Amino acid sequence: MLTRILFIALLLVTALMVTNTASASPVETFEFRDEVTKIRFQSLSKELRCPKCQNQNLADSNSPIAEDLRLELYDLLQQGKADSEIVNFMVARYGEFVLYRPRVSNLTYILWFGPALLILIGIIVVIIILRRKPAAKENLALNSQQQEKLQQLLQGKQVQSKQEQASQNLNTDNKDKE
Repeated sequence: MLTRILFIALLLVTALMVTNTASASPVETFEFRDEVTKIRFQSLSKELRCPKCQNQNLADSNSPIAEDLRLELYDLLQQGKADSEIVNFMVARYGEFVLYRPRVSNLTYILWFGPALLILIGIIVVIIILRRKPAAKENLALNSQQQEKLQQLLQGKQVQSKQEQASQNLNTDNKDKE
């Protein structure tokens, strides 16, 4: 009975595995006029981002929109469009998000120059902190009143520590006598 259940479970797992491999997405094959067009297609498909996928380019994505965009890219290349025309078309249709390397514009100044500005500010802060003048030596010296108070505190601690030692000695002497 147990072997029969295990056999059925194994059969179901095998059936699921076969079903999952059959649903894998097909590999697209495009035929290009020449090798240059093929290289341009590969370059542009790696440079353009899939609008659905967060961090995948058109070449790596298996989403339906990426498949459509790859087909659109292929068609535009077959029509003889220049790379800049194709990029402008994609940006007009999907926005700046479709570019992995956004253009420098009013909207992207912070993106391009923000990290360098933050590093520069950090360097300036470090230089200012390191160049601060140390406290004057005359301010570090104690005046006569402070010297007297320090001596009293130190003597009080010495007296207190002597009393503690004496009490400890008495305690050890008492324990020895017992």
